[in-house]
Amino acid sequence: MPLRKILLGLVIAMVVVAYFAFDLGRWFSLDAFKSQQAAIEAWRQANPWLTAAIFFVVYVAVTALSLPGAAIMTLAGGAVFGLLWGTVLVSFASSLGATLAFLASRFLLRDWVQARFGERLRAINAGVEKEGGFYLFTLRLVPVFPFFMINLLMGLTPMRAWTFYWVSQVGMFAGTIVYVNAGTQLAGIGSLAGILSPALIGSFALLGIFPLIAKKIVDGIKAKKVYARWTKPAQFDRNLIVIGGGSAGLVTAYIAAAVKANVTLVEKHKLGGDCLNTGCVPSKALIRSAKFLSHTRRAAEFGCRGASADFSFAEVMERVQRVVKTVEPHDSVERYTGLGVEVIEGSAKIVSPWEVDLTRHNGATERMSTRSIVIAAGARPFVPPIPGIEEVGYLTSDNVWNLRELPERLVVLGGGPIGCELTQAFARFGARVTQVEMLPRLMIREDPEVSELVAARFREEGVDVLLNHKAMRFVNENGEKALIAEHEGREVRIPFDAVLVAVGRVANLKGYGLEEIGVNATRTVDTNEFLQTNYPNIYAAGDVAGPYQFTHTAAHQAWYAAVNALFDPFKKFKADYSVIPWATFTEPEVARVGVNETEAKEKGIAYEVARYDIDDLDRAIADSEAHGFIKVLTVPGKDRILGVTIVGEHAGDLIAEYVLAMKHGIGLNKILGTIHIYPTLAEANKYVAGVWKKAHAPQALLEWVRRFHAWRRGA
Repeated sequence: MPLRKILLGLVIAMVVVAYFAFDLGRWFSLDAFKSQQAAIEAWRQANPWLTAAIFFVVYVAVTALSLPGAAIMTLAGGAVFGLLWGTVLVSFASSLGATLAFLASRFLLRDWVQARFGERLRAINAGVEKEGGFYLFTLRLVPVFPFFMINLLMGLTPMRAWTFYWVSQVGMFAGTIVYVNAGTQLAGIGSLAGILSPALIGSFALLGIFPLIAKKIVDGIKAKKVYARWTKPAQFDRNLIVIGGGSAGLVTAYIAAAVKANVTLVEKHKLGGDCLNTGCVPSKALIRSAKFLSHTRRAAEFGCRGASADFSFAEVMERVQRVVKTVEPHDSVERYTGLGVEVIEGSAKIVSPWEVDLTRHNGATERMSTRSIVIAAGARPFVPPIPGIEEVGYLTSDNVWNLRELPERLVVLGGGPIGCELTQAFARFGARVTQVEMLPRLMIREDPEVSELVAARFREEGVDVLLNHKAMRFVNENGEKALIAEHEGREVRIPFDAVLVAVGRVANLKGYGLEEIGVNATRTVDTNEFLQTNYPNIYAAGDVAGPYQFTHTAAHQAWYAAVNALFDPFKKFKADYSVIPWATFTEPEVARVGVNETEAKEKGIAYEVARYDIDDLDRAIADSEAHGFIKVLTVPGKDRILGVTIVGEHAGDLIAEYVLAMKHGIGLNKILGTIHIYPTLAEANKYVAGVWKKAHAPQALLEWVRRFHAWRRGA
């Protein structure tokens, strides 16, 4: 801790100790003031300005140091200075003192509290940043809440000091008048309880509730304003229309049908969305075939003299399509129709907050009214505007599945999850793959050692990994395509036969009427914590809404969108993103939940690390997959899990135990005490808990136990 913090803390502590040690509180009692009231009044008449100044300074000091006595001083202000000047002095002194207490708390404790409990406080911090002034105002209106506690606790949050000051100034004004006015009648007051009668406390409580009611009214006025130019139908054809048949749309429609709502699902391409048709399912099918080929090249590791596989890339890609067709019935029109969902194959355009124009594939059109709408339009691959890219042609995760001939030389642009998965798969089929990433490492969201392990494996398998290479332009010279990239100030020429662009995805925002009716959207559709847009009856979920572009997150959001759309204003729920896992299906596989070391350092979160290297695990050794690690971040001195990174075989499956643990507050001690089957990869989860336990063994107690055993041996 910096010296200045230590010195300030010592000064405050000494003053507080002196206050109680010398019983200074006796001067801040009702009886003490009454006994001295005549003398104080005489001195005030002789020295009016000096009396006011001394009163002001003492009041500020008492409030700033959170000492008892502010209530008595407020009464004294009314008795000595009258209602007007007493209110002025107390109002400004109390607000200034409260702000000093706020700043002292922030200076001394906020960094430590945020470092230790930052992850737990993330939601509170976000709420304070958004509406902290409003909630502080409601607390200030109700004197039941100890003001000194409000001062100290608010200092630990991100609230701006100026906001804290002026909200306190306004919020405490009503209570100040009540106390100062009571002070003008000091002779008739026997105790503080006489001031705050049950009726008065009830009045303050109602006053405190008023801003909440006012907020609801304001929200209603805003909603009315946004709907002002529209005519609301007297009745509706549907309870809910869902636009988009990917993961978010399918789950939303499923839930709506399950609770017997009248729901229509509209999809203009294929049900299942990107995940089924161009994303998760086909990519994992391709990765599995590529992994089989990689095992034939590792025959010696498994005690075999040799192995080979005769394959056709076209047949592999046909298998990928067969897998898609096999999974397709799970997301089919027939299945969802059977569940009670009306499925329309065609396009949808929102023409008012309650009306959607539908155009079926056969050309038929109709306008349908609905109480609520959920936008689940998904996202598409982002193609950067690099000069020449259109001329040379390019592949994306949308159209790469149309390939039937393996490119001899493939450039993969991008080092994120999609780029890495497809890079390794194509390299294993025999393509000469060059992966180009403008950042200093692959998979930039993971810890550096994770990136290094993946990059090292890629290079072992023949991938040319080019980091810190920025794509400048594409050229087609003498019939040969090439990418010109910039690296360390010089141009690098990278020839290729095909280029795969995998640099991220962008939300589908055009063609749905969002801009025409004024739905706020930037890079994604703007939503609040309930997944509502600026039109409260229009929601968004999945990739089109963010913040995570994962199939499982889209399905997770869909529950909130469906329930809120169907049951608001009677009940609605804030979307919970507290425990979001994800995996990248390279080899080694990478899975994560919660924060990693990189994020913890960036956010100033205090943590400890327990790490277990999987090369020590019996099952991994038996499977010739003895590589990777499990790294668990915990709260210092405790077994509560902040985040987990797993690198190795079946990492995406192994992470589930930690997702459950974090969701339900299960610590490493309980994981250590759980039986894991031997020999399995899942034992690694238990062993990393053992690493944590060993690091936190009670050494002093163990020394006494050692002595106990020595005594029993007679030693």
